[in-house]
Amino acid sequence: MLLNEYVDDIKLALTGDLLDLEIEDATIARLVNKAFREVQKYIDIPKLVTVPFAPCIDLEGFKSNSITNVYRADSLMGNVEDNDRLSNDPMYMQQWMIYSTGGSMYNLDNYIMNFLSYNTLMQIRNTISTDLSFREDKLDKKLYISSAYDVPKAITIEFIPVYDSVETVEDFYWIDIIQRMALAHTKIALGRIRSHVTQSNALWTLDGETLLNEGNEELKELRERLLDNMVFMLPVD
Repeated sequence: MLLNEYVDDIKLALTGDLLDLEIEDATIARLVNKAFREVQKYIDIPKLVTVPFAPCIDLEGFKSNSITNVYRADSLMGNVEDNDRLSNDPMYMQQWMIYSTGGSMYNLDNYIMNFLSYNTLMQIRNTISTDLSFREDKLDKKLYISSAYDVPKAITIEFIPVYDSVETVEDFYWIDIIQRMALAHTKIALGRIRSHVTQSNALWTLDGETLLNEGNEELKELRERLLDNMVFMLPVD
């Protein structure tokens, strides 16, 4: 959603497209950006990026608020993107060995024992050193990854991105939150302007106090909602 669309929606909500506002479009845009900066730390939609594996990955220029997980891009059964798992699946190959030996189960039993031994070895290795455990060094912008067994060619990083501007937010839920918070901030600004001075003997009064109360209540409700629904966690290891 473009910045001018946020501004137009806020003006329509406050004026009905008939009245004039006491603040300029540029000021409303600043209030939208203020709401965006407050909401940004709550946005928890992850992104994925695949990069060549290295024990230490340089994160310079990598716009990440926090790295949440690390995955192997190549599994033990083949490349995930090429979908060639069946050609390397040992259970798939073993059934052809059964058919080629007249249906004997000896080869399958032997394979199962080897496979169980292999799994036990992997458990021991993961106990000594957890596979794909990682630590992010935010100061030096480095990502350290531990590989307990075979070293993958590529690694997929799951991270919470840093958004450059309000226009880079594409999720409808967060667009709605930003828009409602910006509207609340605009109501507060208008309420302060309209209630700055009052006339005791005036035949009519402005709605400054009403807008100020509405804006404060809406802003309080949104902040409580964000805190109550926050599921974003920063991993320590």
